[in-house]
Amino acid sequence: MLLNRSERSFPRVIIIGGGFGGVEVARSLKDKEVEVLLIDRNNFHTFQPLMYQVATGTLAADAISFPIRKMFKSQQNFRFRMADVTEIDHAQKIVKTSVGDYDYDYLVIATGATSNFFGNKQVEKYALPMKSIHEALNIRSYVLQNLEEAVLRKNYHDRERFLNFVVVGGGPTGVELSGAIAEIQLHMLKKDYPELSKNEMKVYLVEGTGKILAALSEKSSQDAERYLRDLGVNVLLNAQVTGYDGNTITFSNGESIPTKTVIWGAGVMGQFPTGIRPEIIQRGNRIQTDGQCRVSGMENVYAIGDVAAMITEDTPRGLPGVAPAAQQQGAYVAKHILKQMNNEQTTDFKYFDKGSMATIGRNKAVVDMGRFHMKGFLAWLTWMFVHLVSIFGFRNKLVTFVNWTIKFFTKNSGIRLIINKYKRPDVEKETEVEYHS
Repeated sequence: MLLNRSERSFPRVIIIGGGFGGVEVARSLKDKEVEVLLIDRNNFHTFQPLMYQVATGTLAADAISFPIRKMFKSQQNFRFRMADVTEIDHAQKIVKTSVGDYDYDYLVIATGATSNFFGNKQVEKYALPMKSIHEALNIRSYVLQNLEEAVLRKNYHDRERFLNFVVVGGGPTGVELSGAIAEIQLHMLKKDYPELSKNEMKVYLVEGTGKILAALSEKSSQDAERYLRDLGVNVLLNAQVTGYDGNTITFSNGESIPTKTVIWGAGVMGQFPTGIRPEIIQRGNRIQTDGQCRVSGMENVYAIGDVAAMITEDTPRGLPGVAPAAQQQGAYVAKHILKQMNNEQTTDFKYFDKGSMATIGRNKAVVDMGRFHMKGFLAWLTWMFVHLVSIFGFRNKLVTFVNWTIKFFTKNSGIRLIINKYKRPDVEKETEVEYHS
């Protein structure tokens, strides 16, 4: 039972969002004289860096998900509510949710981000985003559904749009996803679909700027592009998407690709409930904070992770949207709250960049750690180790390791199941085709 403010012995810290940042705040407040209430629409935490492996069948959804209540089973001052947060009433210090209203003494907004289609409603209607487990499973189903549809078509012209897979966005998500789809083409297509030619399936990675992995070093970007091209991925640089009608994706240079599958990873935007003043919303729909993660003009309210824009002299464009940044902010905010309670002096948040990495298919990766650069098999082992130890739960670590080991030796992704068919919005114009009997 959750008590009202007048009945509580300790201040209540409400955390909205069970991602990396929110979980870290809650963990860092263990055994402290506060009541922690975490609210999320899902009852599980998702290890998002491996979501693309769910989308391409390497891992099952539960391998990268962990129940929030189980995560905090030994933390006595922790409570959880599965709910949608509808509004923040800062004047009354109340969070309004789909299961009731909760008052707070301190509030941490860690609601993360969703896909940003930059106002293109047509692309938003037909493209597949990948910011949740549900969306990753949609991609897995839809890729397989299109391969099944391709088998039914008699000639290549009719099959072409079902066998062209376009990934938009050359960041780590787009690079890793396009590499994984290319491996389906190389190692699985002929085994499962002998009616199809491996040369008919094409994978495209579309990037609007002149390089992929812009946040990494120039050397890593070049190595990653070379690895992708070696896998057969068609890397299109300086290509801005102008439209996608469900059958054809078009670009600003007038070119187009016939395709039924466009996966969107070109940008993100913050998501948060109502109650935040419009004047503090920054580019990318992010909440402006000061150097101590405090929301501008809202006392005892913090924003961290992808939803926050910490605009300072040291970070004029904000912090990178990566898990380590959110986790470091989470640990910092927990300490900041405790110092506030004890009237102790606080200092600004300092982000420690541990490096960046991306994997490109089987046994290829790039890693940047300061001035140190790795590539190839050693970088891939480093990538595997870092991600494996970061997953919550021994079972999840073991299942992931076993799946990776099997895939390494068999070159085969094991989970090619269409459990729930993905039904996308109807396309206005479909052409008549001849089917195989």
